[in-house]
Amino acid sequence: MERNYSLPYVIKMTFLGFVGGLLFTLLFLFISALYYNYAFSASGIASLHRFIPVFYVIDLLPIIAAIVSFFTFKHISKVKCETEKSVQDEIHKQRKLYRFVEKLREGDVYADYEPDETYALGKAIINLRDNLRKSSEEQNERQKEDEQRRWSAEGMARFGEILRQNNDDIEELSFQIIKNLVNYVGANQSAFYVIEEDGGEKVFRMTAAYAYERRKYADKILPWGEGLVGACALEKNTIILKKVPDSYLNITSGLGKANPRALILIPLKVNEEVHGVIEIASFSIFEKYQVEFMEKVAESIATTISTVKINLQTARLLEESRKQAQELAEKEEQMRQNMEELQATQEEATRQSEKFISFSNSVNHTLIRADFDVNGTLLYANLKFLQKLEYSANSEVEGKNIDLFINKKDRVWFNEIWKNLSKGGKHFEGDMKLLSKTGIDLWTIATFTCVRNANGGVDKILFLGIDTTEQKKQSLDFEGQINALNRSSIKAEFSPTGDLLDANDKFLLTLGYALNFAKEKTIFEFVPSSEKKSLEKLWDDVIHGIPFEGQLKIVTVQEAERWLRCTFTAANDMYDEVAKVILVAYDVTREKIMEQETQLQTEQLKKQEEMLRNNEVELNRKLREAKEEVKNQFKEIEKVKIRNEKTLEGFLDAIITTDHDGIIQFFNRAAEELFEIKREEVIGQSIRILFPDERIGNDEFLDAYLNPEKEKITGQRKEVTIFTKSGNDITVLMLITEAKIGREVTYTAFIQNISVDLF
Repeated sequence: MERNYSLPYVIKMTFLGFVGGLLFTLLFLFISALYYNYAFSASGIASLHRFIPVFYVIDLLPIIAAIVSFFTFKHISKVKCETEKSVQDEIHKQRKLYRFVEKLREGDVYADYEPDETYALGKAIINLRDNLRKSSEEQNERQKEDEQRRWSAEGMARFGEILRQNNDDIEELSFQIIKNLVNYVGANQSAFYVIEEDGGEKVFRMTAAYAYERRKYADKILPWGEGLVGACALEKNTIILKKVPDSYLNITSGLGKANPRALILIPLKVNEEVHGVIEIASFSIFEKYQVEFMEKVAESIATTISTVKINLQTARLLEESRKQAQELAEKEEQMRQNMEELQATQEEATRQSEKFISFSNSVNHTLIRADFDVNGTLLYANLKFLQKLEYSANSEVEGKNIDLFINKKDRVWFNEIWKNLSKGGKHFEGDMKLLSKTGIDLWTIATFTCVRNANGGVDKILFLGIDTTEQKKQSLDFEGQINALNRSSIKAEFSPTGDLLDANDKFLLTLGYALNFAKEKTIFEFVPSSEKKSLEKLWDDVIHGIPFEGQLKIVTVQEAERWLRCTFTAANDMYDEVAKVILVAYDVTREKIMEQETQLQTEQLKKQEEMLRNNEVELNRKLREAKEEVKNQFKEIEKVKIRNEKTLEGFLDAIITTDHDGIIQFFNRAAEELFEIKREEVIGQSIRILFPDERIGNDEFLDAYLNPEKEKITGQRKEVTIFTKSGNDITVLMLITEAKIGREVTYTAFIQNISVDLF
């Protein structure tokens, strides 16, 4: 059983009690011998005992004093050991609490500390730490959510600006979109596919590619429905792959190639119609809020691409139509002049035969000409007629009926015209389609005129024409495209004063009007009263040749407001005067509502930021109060620490405290006296300064104590020999205790001198 007192100390004090009792007995015997006139010698003292027997009891006084000293100082030693243990435990608790408070003061709200059940201060600080931790976690979560919402709102605003700035060039628009999208979501590589028509079939054309902050050459074309891109377009849903096949895609950089960890394909869909696909690869897995953001951006991109396609197609068609109309007007004017000259020539043919021949030659060089009899038999054809209809000589066509040059589908209506001409009827002017030798259609602006004889009868029928095949094909193509445009977008025509001239079904359906009722209104009656002044200014610019592209708010017949992304373009007549204004638009009400909701969310985010700032001020105030409280508690701990050190300073036993590396941190006065060395000489020095290597020998206890790498023998009193500065050997009892606070370990050695001789 381990003693709870110091045996050397009790033995020492028992010995001192015995010596004291012995000295008192001798003194008492000496005084008694003098008093009773006995010699202070063995015989004199023996005589005194015989004379006074009570002195036999006095002879027992040293033994009684030793017994009393033994039990008295044994009790004192117990109290002393318990006090030392209590003080050591208190120091351990305070150091542990001090380290914990230091971590809290440094902002580590996840520091660990386990106080005793009876330690109220420790429990209070634990509660404070838990409150700080909870507040920190709640604040971090709110900041994360707010940051995600702010990130999405800023991203939508950013891409809205990109879509507004680059809405006239699909390739530049697609590159700017994927460049900014890759950088904004922290991805590595992206491709932009747009659906186009190629030979009557749908294909995916890569209009832009981007990787590692560089523009890539985009020349890839995928068939419709092929691969993940085709699957995404067919399903009209986002595809996310978190395990990308090795052979599908590699992200290439200056350091080599690597397979991405995540791949997302997003369809560019608006009103269930897919216009393209965005493919993005990344080394990081996409978060849910990032996917939702990219899908919202994809909706806006699809709307813009649809509008861009329509605007580009409309502008191209209008420009080509204007040029075609101008060319046709010029040719009609030229044809009219030629016809007038031809008629004048025919009237004066009898008087000016030479001029007629000259004119005929001119006509042969400029016009397609052929002469037919009244039965439709070809009499003569000029070189242009032969070339245009792919014949090499007159011999191939002379004597042939005109039906050879007319398509079977056109013969019914043409036969009626020919019957009228053969009877001397009115001449024919208009579009005429001829059939070449190889079956190719030749469109002409044709004139069939009767050439009369002197009797007024029909001698022959003259055909004159101008080749308009290319213009006619373009005109038919334009009509088809304009019809397709009418089916896919809102279109209306207005007079220069704003009166509605015509509108397609989408325009009437969007505003809820019938055509006859809508024609009674002007463009200014379709907008809210607050927008009329701005529309009037806009309209004046359009009339003066400045087209408008942008958004316009209109009011339906039910007084509901709708937003259009529109284009106003003035169409001029042959005199370059404004004939009408054409509106081509797309309903973007949903997009506008989303934009307004985004602005509202941004305002709400600003209010939440203000609340967060107020909460942060309040939290900082509470933290300052907590720090002040911890600071006061730390001062109390310092006071207790100083008081404990003062207590240890007064101990009779030598006390030495070292850290894990054996550096002396505390050295009391008893240690100074025992080792005959001042504390200033040893504080901060290695413990080996007190225990030289050559004097240690094979003592396992001291060797473990002095070596930082070895485990100390703690909790056991060992008898060891130490050496003072003057070279004296002293036998002592040595006890080592260990105190661990976090990662810091200290060792305290209690050394008692037991080298005093008992006898």
